[in-house]
Amino acid sequence: MRICIIPGDGVGQEVISAARRVLEALNLNLDFVRADAGFVHFQKTGDAIPNTTLETVMSCDATLFGATSSPMTRVEGYRSPILALRKALDLYANLRPVQSLPAQFSRENIDLLIVRENTEGMYAGRERAENDETMIAERVITKRASERIARIAFQHALRRRKRVTIVHKANVLKLTDGLFRETCLNVAREFPDVETKEMLVDAMAMRLIQDPQNFDVIVTTNLFGDILSDEASALIGGLGVAPSGNIGATNAVFEPVHGSAPDIAGKGIANPIGAILSAAMMLEYLELKDAAARVRGGVKRALERNMLTRDLGGRATTDEMTRAVIANL
Repeated sequence: MRICIIPGDGVGQEVISAARRVLEALNLNLDFVRADAGFVHFQKTGDAIPNTTLETVMSCDATLFGATSSPMTRVEGYRSPILALRKALDLYANLRPVQSLPAQFSRENIDLLIVRENTEGMYAGRERAENDETMIAERVITKRASERIARIAFQHALRRRKRVTIVHKANVLKLTDGLFRETCLNVAREFPDVETKEMLVDAMAMRLIQDPQNFDVIVTTNLFGDILSDEASALIGGLGVAPSGNIGATNAVFEPVHGSAPDIAGKGIANPIGAILSAAMMLEYLELKDAAARVRGGVKRALERNMLTRDLGGRATTDEMTRAVIANL
């Protein structure tokens, strides 16, 4: 199997290297192909994600992506590499599992999956200036995208605890979230064995903190899913331990959810767990389930032995954590 490796910017270079070392330790005969993308690449070449990278990703069985630096202001010619990948490959489902880890920094008995629509909503890219003092962003919700993300959520629920919570703001956004809500509820009728509930996004933000143990699968729109999944990661240790997968019909890109962290880049102290657990998600996608379980077990045992990076309250370096996971595979 061919795996595309895109380290990207900042700590992405370090954590994706760590994840690759773990994958190599499994002796699965994976063929790794490196490709370029990111803001640094844009500064060098004028292209944040060249066509050669897109072609490489499409030729591989799966991709492991690091992190990229996204400027806070508009930069002419720059496009977000991960958003470009999601659009080019139609990676419509963003899966973000949140599971308790065996350490004091993590809340106990959490095992939920946030299924986030990944192609439209507020990230549809429709922004315009009405005048110098008014900027407008258009939120796009379609029946097609809502239907397929709902179906993914219910399919995952069948393999889990058979509960889905539909999260929206249809009491205010009556047309856009109204369509999302109605479409998800229609899909729910195809899955009579799955218990279906709905919740407003502001209430969900509170409930995630109060009783995250009561949730199984949460399905929601793009921006809401982005925010809620980052919030949920704080329950188990933060963005440094949070994995994710961008899944389409024929391709998939897996990435830790953290950014490029330029303040610690190059210091060798970034937490590689999010990238390593993203690699485990990739293995599961490739139907290498025993290998995926070994990786998750390696992370669990390393943490049980109090191997903690600085963001988790310890002193371990990126390399030390990586070696501990490999030793515990």
